Amino acid sequence: MTVGTDSARAEERRRGGITAFDAAPAEELRAALHSCCAAKTWVERMVAGRPYRSEAALCAASDHATLTLDDDGLAQALAGHPRIGDRAPAHGGDRRSAAWSRGEQAGVGSADAGLRDELAAANAEYERRFGHVYLVCASGRSAAELLAICRSRLENGVEAERDVVLGELAKINQLRLGKLLEESR
Repeated sequence: MTVGTDSARAEERRRGGITAFDAAPAEELRAALHSCCAAKTWVERMVAGRPYRSEAALCAASDHATLTLDDDGLAQALAGHPRIGDRAPAHGGDRRSAAWSRGEQAGVGSADAGLRDELAAANAEYERRFGHVYLVCASGRSAAELLAICRSRLENGVEAERDVVLGELAKINQLRLGKLLEESR
């Protein structure tokens, strides 16, 4: 089987998944969406915005709901993500989001102990500076890349970093919504 075929099948599952997403009972959908993002306002906006009818419409709504989170909503969303390199489950033990986090951070697993220690130190410095977990869309990135990104973001001002965090959260939410759509079919 070719990669193109795998990609086409994934796209087909997502197209079928949007129909299931739009038709899902609200309580079931809330629980599934919480695996994508722990911000209650994001979840409620996504449920209330149905029907989406396309993945593009769903992603646009997700971006809007993410980028307009207030400080409380952003804090809830961030609380649902483990530190980069941590094996702790996200979302208070939500198995789906914990598995997604592990997969998204797979590039850290192959790093040597010294690099993982540097990443842990950078995480701690970031948290001291900004008051929350270092959030980055880690999919496909190595531990060295994630460390370099963290160090560069330590130079940001608080407001600039908030904007960066919201953008990274929007990317993560879109990735996870795609996975959710694949599962929903």
